[in-house]
Amino acid sequence: MTVMVTGNLGYIGSVLTPLLAQRGHQVRGFDSGLFRDCFLTPAVEPTEQIVKDIRDIELEDLDGVTTVVHLAGLSNDPLGEVDDALTEAINYNGSMRLGELARDAGVRRFVYASSQSMYGISGTGVELEEDTSEKNPLTSYARTKWKAEQGLMLLRTPGFEVTALRPSTVYGASPRLRCDIVFNNFMACAFTTGSIEIKSDGKPRRPAVHILDVCEAFIAGMEADASLVDGRAFNVGVADGNYTVRQLALAAQAAVPGTDLVFTGEHGSDSRTYTVGFGRILGELGSHFNPSWDLDRGGAELSRYFRETGFEERHFRGGVCNRLIRLEELIEAGRIDESLRTVES
Repeated sequence: MTVMVTGNLGYIGSVLTPLLAQRGHQVRGFDSGLFRDCFLTPAVEPTEQIVKDIRDIELEDLDGVTTVVHLAGLSNDPLGEVDDALTEAINYNGSMRLGELARDAGVRRFVYASSQSMYGISGTGVELEEDTSEKNPLTSYARTKWKAEQGLMLLRTPGFEVTALRPSTVYGASPRLRCDIVFNNFMACAFTTGSIEIKSDGKPRRPAVHILDVCEAFIAGMEADASLVDGRAFNVGVADGNYTVRQLALAAQAAVPGTDLVFTGEHGSDSRTYTVGFGRILGELGSHFNPSWDLDRGGAELSRYFRETGFEERHFRGGVCNRLIRLEELIEAGRIDESLRTVES
């Protein structure tokens, strides 16, 4: 099977790509390369690597591809809020262009990285289900993810299968680590400064899932029988994975003993809070998806990873581990323009 992984030079893609190769898949990477140099440890790249913006993908890029795993995009809520039109162009228009070309190229299955951010705020405590629960996207990122998921599903034909995976907030080590996501951020704060400041009372709920479990979910989306996944969306997480922000901070504190916790009680810019149900993926894809990570194990892994890589506050605060800062650095250096396109030298 030839698998195209878009965004393969990012946080999740850098972990998923070698796992697919180990399973015998031929991997073709497709990535803008904006974060290619943002690595703490050597990153394995596929033999076939296309460096191109998702907005510019062409039919010939998909020649011979049987499966697409679409990870590429502006990758979190703060980054997506910088420019609504740009977020729409990349996350929605780019995804739809890719989907249409994939269908025309004869791709059999399209696995889309959607997001639980589409649920927004749900204070009821009732677990949100894929099909029946209200979608309340609060940001450009969340709106475009939900819009693209709906649009891609409409492209389905008897020969073109589409499934969407909605991961919880991801945590865990990667060659291209991100520290702009909650548990990784708490761990980086604890390790480099000895203190974690939580800009809330710690009560908002934020489901979290380890990066290796997410990769297993994408592999399940690729390899499971079409009758199980085609035309369906799956919340990706673990049975006890609906953590409060306080629980995430306490887990980071336990992984880095001596860390101080400060709860400010203020309302930060991120107002999301939701409790998500994972019964569909754990039950119906149970033979393909068996998550094995929890916060204790993930915290220990990240602490060890930080020690082994000589992780410092400059990594944590700089562009190496923060996507928005990295883009600002590239714009300031004249390497990309405000539309995030490469500036020809």
